Amino acid sequence: MTTNATATRRSGSRVSAKVLLYVVLGIITLIILLPLVWVVLTSFKTDFDAINSPINPFPNPFTLDAYNTLSSGQQPIFRWFLNSMAAASLQTALILVTASAGAYALARLEFRGKKLVFGAIITTLLVPPVIFLIPNYLIVQNFGWLDSIWAITIPGAAGAFGIFFLRQFFIGLPAEIEEAARMDGAGDFRIFWQIVLPLSRPALATLAVLSFLANWNDFLWPIYVLLTPDNQTLQPGLSVLQGAYSTHFGILMAGAVIASVPVLILFTIAQRQIVESVASSGIKG
Repeated sequence: MTTNATATRRSGSRVSAKVLLYVVLGIITLIILLPLVWVVLTSFKTDFDAINSPINPFPNPFTLDAYNTLSSGQQPIFRWFLNSMAAASLQTALILVTASAGAYALARLEFRGKKLVFGAIITTLLVPPVIFLIPNYLIVQNFGWLDSIWAITIPGAAGAFGIFFLRQFFIGLPAEIEEAARMDGAGDFRIFWQIVLPLSRPALATLAVLSFLANWNDFLWPIYVLLTPDNQTLQPGLSVLQGAYSTHFGILMAGAVIASVPVLILFTIAQRQIVESVASSGIKG
Protein backbone atom coordinates (compact mmCIF):
# COMPACT_ATOMS: atom_id res chain seq x y z
CA MET A 1 0.00 0.00 0.00
CA THR A 2 2.81 2.38 0.89
CA THR A 3 4.54 1.67 -2.41
CA ASN A 4 1.35 2.31 -4.40
CA ALA A 5 0.68 5.55 -2.53
CA THR A 6 4.24 6.75 -3.18
CA ALA A 7 3.96 5.91 -6.88
CA THR A 8 0.62 7.73 -7.07
CA ARG A 9 2.09 10.84 -5.45
CA ARG A 10 5.07 10.79 -7.82
CA SER A 11 2.78 10.39 -10.81
CA GLY A 12 0.62 13.26 -9.59
CA SER A 13 3.69 15.44 -9.09
CA ARG A 14 4.87 14.72 -12.62
CA VAL A 15 1.47 15.63 -14.05
CA SER A 16 1.33 18.83 -11.99
CA ALA A 17 4.84 19.79 -13.13
CA LYS A 18 3.91 19.14 -16.76
CA VAL A 19 0.74 21.22 -16.48
CA LEU A 20 2.69 24.04 -14.84
CA LEU A 21 5.29 23.86 -17.62
CA TYR A 22 2.60 24.11 -20.31
CA VAL A 23 0.98 27.05 -18.53
CA VAL A 24 4.31 28.91 -18.30
CA LEU A 25 5.13 28.16 -21.96
CA GLY A 26 1.64 29.31 -22.97
CA ILE A 27 2.08 32.61 -21.14
CA ILE A 28 5.51 33.16 -22.71
CA THR A 29 4.05 32.39 -26.15
CA LEU A 30 1.28 34.93 -25.66
CA ILE A 31 3.78 37.58 -24.56
CA ILE A 32 5.90 36.93 -27.66
CA LEU A 33 2.94 36.90 -30.06
CA LEU A 34 1.15 39.92 -28.58
CA PRO A 35 3.22 42.59 -30.42
CA LEU A 36 2.79 40.77 -33.75
CA VAL A 37 -0.96 40.41 -33.25
CA TRP A 38 -1.18 44.08 -32.25
CA VAL A 39 0.64 45.13 -35.43
CA VAL A 40 -1.71 43.07 -37.60
CA LEU A 41 -4.84 44.43 -35.91
CA THR A 42 -3.61 48.02 -36.08
CA SER A 43 -2.99 47.67 -39.82
CA PHE A 44 -6.77 47.30 -40.27
CA LYS A 45 -7.59 50.45 -38.27
CA THR A 46 -8.12 54.02 -39.33
CA ASP A 47 -5.61 56.63 -38.15
CA PHE A 48 -8.13 57.96 -35.61
CA ASP A 49 -8.96 54.51 -34.28
CA ALA A 50 -5.25 53.64 -33.94
CA ILE A 51 -4.61 56.53 -31.52
CA ASN A 52 -8.06 56.74 -29.95
CA SER A 53 -8.31 56.53 -26.17
CA PRO A 54 -9.24 54.23 -24.47
CA ILE A 55 -7.33 51.81 -26.65
CA ASN A 56 -9.43 49.20 -28.42
CA PRO A 57 -7.32 46.26 -29.61
CA PHE A 58 -9.82 45.36 -32.34
CA PRO A 59 -10.42 47.54 -35.43
CA ASN A 60 -13.58 49.62 -35.24
CA PRO A 61 -14.37 49.97 -38.05
CA PHE A 62 -12.46 47.24 -39.91
CA THR A 63 -10.85 48.82 -42.98
CA LEU A 64 -8.34 48.02 -45.72
CA ASP A 65 -7.49 51.68 -46.31
CA ALA A 66 -3.88 51.24 -45.19
CA TYR A 67 -3.24 48.41 -47.65
CA ASN A 68 -5.10 50.27 -50.41
CA THR A 69 -2.88 53.30 -49.80
CA LEU A 70 0.27 51.19 -50.01
CA SER A 71 -0.88 49.56 -53.23
CA SER A 72 -1.94 52.87 -54.80
CA GLY A 73 1.60 53.64 -55.92
CA GLN A 74 2.10 56.80 -53.84
CA GLN A 75 5.18 55.11 -52.39
CA PRO A 76 7.02 52.33 -54.27
CA ILE A 77 6.69 49.89 -51.39
CA PHE A 78 6.48 46.81 -53.59
CA ARG A 79 9.61 47.97 -55.43
CA TRP A 80 11.29 48.28 -52.02
CA PHE A 81 10.03 44.81 -51.17
CA LEU A 82 11.57 43.30 -54.31
CA ASN A 83 14.82 45.18 -53.70
CA SER A 84 15.03 43.75 -50.19
CA MET A 85 14.23 40.25 -51.39
CA ALA A 86 16.91 40.40 -54.08
CA ALA A 87 19.55 41.87 -51.76
CA ALA A 88 18.86 39.50 -48.86
CA SER A 89 18.78 36.43 -51.11
CA LEU A 90 21.97 37.36 -52.96
CA GLN A 91 23.92 38.17 -49.82
CA THR A 92 22.71 34.98 -48.13
CA ALA A 93 23.97 32.91 -51.08
CA LEU A 94 27.34 34.68 -51.02
CA ILE A 95 27.70 34.19 -47.26
CA LEU A 96 26.98 30.47 -47.55
CA VAL A 97 29.69 30.13 -50.21
CA THR A 98 32.40 32.16 -48.47
CA ALA A 99 31.64 30.99 -44.93
CA SER A 100 31.48 27.29 -45.80
CA ALA A 101 34.74 27.41 -47.77
CA GLY A 102 36.57 29.40 -45.09
CA ALA A 103 35.18 27.29 -42.27
CA TYR A 104 36.19 24.02 -43.94
CA ALA A 105 39.73 25.29 -44.46
CA LEU A 106 40.01 26.29 -40.80
CA ALA A 107 38.39 23.09 -39.53
CA ARG A 108 40.05 20.40 -41.65
CA LEU A 109 43.03 21.73 -43.60
CA GLU A 110 46.46 22.21 -42.08
CA PHE A 111 48.51 25.27 -43.04
CA ARG A 112 50.94 27.63 -41.39
CA GLY A 113 49.32 30.39 -39.36
CA LYS A 114 45.88 28.75 -39.21
CA LYS A 115 45.34 29.56 -35.54
CA LEU A 116 46.48 33.15 -36.12
CA VAL A 117 44.05 33.55 -39.02
CA PHE A 118 41.19 32.10 -37.00
CA GLY A 119 42.01 34.35 -34.05
CA ALA A 120 42.05 37.43 -36.30
CA ILE A 121 38.65 36.47 -37.74
CA ILE A 122 37.14 35.95 -34.28
CA THR A 123 38.57 39.28 -33.12
CA THR A 124 36.47 41.12 -35.70
CA LEU A 125 33.36 39.88 -33.88
CA LEU A 126 34.33 42.10 -30.95
CA VAL A 127 34.40 45.25 -33.09
CA PRO A 128 31.10 47.20 -33.29
CA PRO A 129 29.74 47.00 -36.86
CA VAL A 130 29.33 50.79 -37.05
CA ILE A 131 33.15 51.07 -37.02
CA PHE A 132 33.21 49.61 -40.54
CA LEU A 133 30.68 52.11 -41.88
CA ILE A 134 33.13 54.64 -43.33
CA PRO A 135 35.71 52.09 -44.66
CA ASN A 136 32.96 50.09 -46.37
CA TYR A 137 31.46 53.25 -47.83
CA LEU A 138 34.81 54.30 -49.31
CA ILE A 139 35.31 50.83 -50.79
CA VAL A 140 31.83 50.82 -52.33
CA GLN A 141 32.35 54.33 -53.68
CA ASN A 142 35.71 53.48 -55.26
CA PHE A 143 34.24 50.45 -56.98
CA GLY A 144 31.35 52.54 -58.31
CA TRP A 145 28.70 50.47 -56.57
CA LEU A 146 26.80 53.32 -54.91
CA ASP A 147 23.04 53.17 -55.48
CA SER A 148 23.18 49.55 -56.67
CA ILE A 149 22.41 46.13 -55.25
CA TRP A 150 26.14 45.40 -54.95
CA ALA A 151 26.47 48.10 -52.32
CA ILE A 152 24.15 46.28 -49.92
CA THR A 153 25.33 42.73 -50.64
CA ILE A 154 29.10 42.60 -51.22
CA PRO A 155 30.40 44.34 -48.03
CA GLY A 156 28.68 41.80 -45.78
CA ALA A 157 29.24 38.76 -47.99
CA ALA A 158 32.13 37.41 -45.89
CA GLY A 159 31.28 37.60 -42.22
CA ALA A 160 33.26 36.27 -39.26
CA PHE A 161 30.18 34.83 -37.57
CA GLY A 162 29.37 32.52 -40.48
CA ILE A 163 32.93 31.18 -40.58
CA PHE A 164 32.99 30.64 -36.81
CA PHE A 165 29.55 29.02 -36.76
CA LEU A 166 30.23 26.55 -39.59
CA ARG A 167 33.75 25.79 -38.38
CA GLN A 168 32.40 24.63 -35.04
CA PHE A 169 29.87 22.45 -36.84
CA PHE A 170 32.45 20.97 -39.23
CA ILE A 171 34.74 20.07 -36.32
CA GLY A 172 31.92 17.99 -34.84
CA LEU A 173 31.48 15.90 -37.99
CA PRO A 174 33.08 12.42 -37.88
CA ALA A 175 36.50 12.64 -39.49
CA GLU A 176 36.42 8.91 -40.31
CA ILE A 177 34.01 9.53 -43.20
CA GLU A 178 36.39 12.02 -44.79
CA GLU A 179 39.37 9.73 -44.22
CA ALA A 180 37.57 6.85 -45.92
CA ALA A 181 36.74 9.07 -48.90
CA ARG A 182 40.34 10.25 -49.09
CA MET A 183 41.53 6.64 -49.14
CA ASP A 184 39.23 6.06 -52.11
CA GLY A 185 40.99 8.84 -53.98
CA ALA A 186 38.70 11.78 -53.27
CA GLY A 187 40.33 15.19 -53.07
CA ASP A 188 39.64 17.99 -50.61
CA PHE A 189 37.13 19.74 -52.86
CA ARG A 190 35.19 16.57 -53.59
CA ILE A 191 35.05 15.69 -49.90
CA PHE A 192 33.90 19.21 -49.10
CA TRP A 193 31.25 19.27 -51.85
CA GLN A 194 29.88 15.73 -51.71
CA ILE A 195 30.32 14.79 -48.05
CA VAL A 196 30.73 17.78 -45.72
CA LEU A 197 28.10 20.09 -47.21
CA PRO A 198 25.31 17.45 -47.41
CA LEU A 199 25.97 16.51 -43.77
CA SER A 200 25.86 20.20 -42.80
CA ARG A 201 22.41 21.06 -44.15
CA PRO A 202 21.00 21.95 -40.68
CA ALA A 203 23.88 24.35 -39.97
CA LEU A 204 23.70 25.84 -43.47
CA ALA A 205 19.95 26.37 -43.15
CA THR A 206 20.40 28.09 -39.79
CA LEU A 207 23.12 30.37 -41.15
CA ALA A 208 20.97 31.13 -44.20
CA VAL A 209 18.06 32.25 -42.02
CA LEU A 210 20.28 34.40 -39.80
CA SER A 211 22.02 35.97 -42.80
CA PHE A 212 18.74 36.67 -44.58
CA LEU A 213 17.31 38.32 -41.46
CA ALA A 214 20.41 40.46 -40.95
CA ASN A 215 20.22 41.88 -44.47
CA TRP A 216 16.42 42.11 -44.50
CA ASN A 217 16.32 44.10 -41.26
CA ASP A 218 19.30 46.32 -42.07
CA PHE A 219 18.28 49.95 -41.73
CA LEU A 220 21.40 52.11 -41.43
CA TRP A 221 23.66 50.90 -44.27
CA PRO A 222 21.11 51.20 -47.14
CA ILE A 223 20.41 54.81 -46.16
CA TYR A 224 24.05 55.71 -46.81
CA VAL A 225 24.65 53.83 -50.07
CA LEU A 226 21.24 53.83 -51.81
CA LEU A 227 20.59 57.33 -53.14
CA THR A 228 17.56 56.87 -55.41
CA PRO A 229 14.15 56.33 -53.76
CA ASP A 230 13.26 53.55 -56.23
CA ASN A 231 16.45 51.65 -55.32
CA GLN A 232 15.80 51.82 -51.59
CA THR A 233 15.09 48.69 -49.54
CA LEU A 234 11.99 48.05 -47.46
CA GLN A 235 13.18 48.85 -43.93
CA PRO A 236 14.48 52.39 -44.56
CA GLY A 237 11.69 52.89 -47.09
CA LEU A 238 9.07 52.30 -44.39
CA SER A 239 10.50 55.21 -42.42
CA VAL A 240 9.16 57.50 -45.17
CA LEU A 241 5.66 56.56 -44.04
CA GLN A 242 6.36 58.33 -40.74
CA GLY A 243 6.11 62.09 -41.15
CA ALA A 244 7.86 64.78 -39.17
CA TYR A 245 4.67 66.03 -37.54
CA SER A 246 2.26 63.11 -37.88
CA THR A 247 2.38 59.34 -38.20
CA HIS A 248 -0.12 57.23 -40.10
CA PHE A 249 -0.04 54.25 -37.79
CA GLY A 250 -2.37 52.11 -39.90
CA ILE A 251 -0.19 52.51 -43.00
CA LEU A 252 3.01 52.04 -41.00
CA MET A 253 1.70 48.83 -39.43
CA ALA A 254 0.51 47.56 -42.81
CA GLY A 255 4.03 48.05 -44.12
CA ALA A 256 5.39 46.18 -41.10
CA VAL A 257 3.02 43.28 -41.80
CA ILE A 258 4.23 43.10 -45.40
CA ALA A 259 7.84 43.17 -44.18
CA SER A 260 7.15 40.31 -41.75
CA VAL A 261 5.66 37.87 -44.27
CA PRO A 262 8.92 36.66 -45.92
CA VAL A 263 10.58 36.25 -42.53
CA LEU A 264 7.74 34.10 -41.20
CA ILE A 265 7.65 32.00 -44.37
CA LEU A 266 11.42 31.48 -44.29
CA PHE A 267 11.42 30.44 -40.65
CA THR A 268 8.50 28.07 -41.21
CA ILE A 269 10.34 26.36 -44.07
CA ALA A 270 13.67 26.12 -42.23
CA GLN A 271 12.30 25.43 -38.74
CA ARG A 272 13.03 21.72 -38.81
CA GLN A 273 16.62 22.26 -39.96
CA ILE A 274 17.18 24.93 -37.31
CA VAL A 275 15.93 22.66 -34.52
CA GLU A 276 18.11 19.83 -35.82
CA SER A 277 21.13 22.14 -35.90
CA VAL A 278 20.56 23.25 -32.30
CA ALA A 279 20.02 19.65 -31.19
CA SER A 280 23.23 18.52 -32.91
CA SER A 281 25.18 21.34 -31.25
CA GLY A 282 23.76 20.32 -27.91
CA ILE A 283 24.82 16.71 -28.41
CA LYS A 284 28.37 17.77 -29.24
CA GLY A 285 28.42 19.74 -25.99
